[in-house]
Amino acid sequence: MDKLNQMLEDLLIKKAPALPKNVKDFLVQYAYIFNIIGIVMMIPAIFTLLGLNAVIHVFVRSSMVGVVFLIIEMLLRLKALPGLKNRKIDGWNMLYYAALVQAIYSLANYNIGGLIFGTLISLYFIFQVKSYYKK
Repeated sequence: MDKLNQMLEDLLIKKAPALPKNVKDFLVQYAYIFNIIGIVMMIPAIFTLLGLNAVIHVFVRSSMVGVVFLIIEMLLRLKALPGLKNRKIDGWNMLYYAALVQAIYSLANYNIGGLIFGTLISLYFIFQVKSYYKK
């Protein structure tokens, strides 16, 4: 994990263009709220996938995998809430792990666009504000 973290820091902090300070301040100030919105938006997706399982038996396995990944991501995001609110590195770590879970799910589903663009954009913003979160 340390190698991945270091590689992403090099790529997304040192080599990528930095976000303006006011944008970083805004993201950190409202990260807690953005995370709650993300969690709320996951709930219908979980129910939809569960509902599709009852109707389309051919896709039960892939839908259940999707539900499992969404639930894991949601739990990580829920666990991140107190840390994000208090600007603790533990909250940042949980958000980072949630992004990695989403990346693994995209990779498992051969969703290369989601993997490259969705994950890369998420990780870019997450790493750009990392310095705001302390132990």
